[in-house]
Amino acid sequence: MSGNPKKTNNIMDLKEIQTLIKFVSESGVDEVDIEKKDFKLSIRKAAPVVAPVAPQVVQASIPVAPAAPAAPAPTAAAPAAPAAPAASADDKLITIKSPMIGTFYRASGPDKDNFVNVGDEIKPGTVVCIVEAMKLFNEIESEVSGKIVKILVDNATPVEYDQPLFLVEPN
Repeated sequence: MSGNPKKTNNIMDLKEIQTLIKFVSESGVDEVDIEKKDFKLSIRKAAPVVAPVAPQVVQASIPVAPAAPAAPAPTAAAPAAPAAPAASADDKLITIKSPMIGTFYRASGPDKDNFVNVGDEIKPGTVVCIVEAMKLFNEIESEVSGKIVKILVDNATPVEYDQPLFLVEPN
């Protein structure tokens, strides 16, 4: 016990870190700090930045529709109208979301094939992408079975916690 030259007891492995990140993302906790002898880990949820961007996009599309500005009530309904078809289409589709903040990668390297493409069949455990966070490359695995219908994020772009990455048509 004493004088153990290995320091593996003081360092968390990747699976432990991923489990902790998943716990933080699914719980009401906003921040976790862990300190050991030669190891420090801080996990913090970022304030959702994606939500304010979506209404700006919807508002930009409102002036395009000539009937929308005619009355205040249709203007309020106009943002709901584009959301309603998306919601009804989304009712059938399952969204795979980012479990953490980081950089989204479709492949394990620039010269490698993408993990998944539109039309690919996936099942639970299928690696769909990598999210790099704090210099760690975290493989994101599907928790559902189905067919990739849409990829919502461009390669090598930043993603937020809980940001939709893929739309999947369930089997």
